Amino acid sequence: MAVAASGAGAAGSGAAAAAIQAVKASGVIVRLTTEEFRKLLALIEDPLIVTSTTSFLGTRYHYLTSYRGLAFYTKSKEPVEIGMAEVIAAKRIWVPT
Repeated sequence: MAVAASGAGAAGSGAAAAAIQAVKASGVIVRLTTEEFRKLLALIEDPLIVTSTTSFLGTRYHYLTSYRGLAFYTKSKEPVEIGMAEVIAAKRIWVPT
């Protein structure tokens, strides 16, 4: 006989399930330091970069690109020099935590 989950246990398992679904929906996202992101951009022949900014307690710049089937993400307090790349300005970039 199954026992129904209650209280904090149910909320915790619901949050874990939501996080798993978010990862499944978004695929693999690799977080890099800003310097490593710059190095990666140098490897990509014709990069496509999605950018966004947030301004909660100071401006943060968010960058997302793909390389060899993986998505790479970084955020920075300063704008990242992205060189000659195709840029898409997004309203928001959401990355599961």
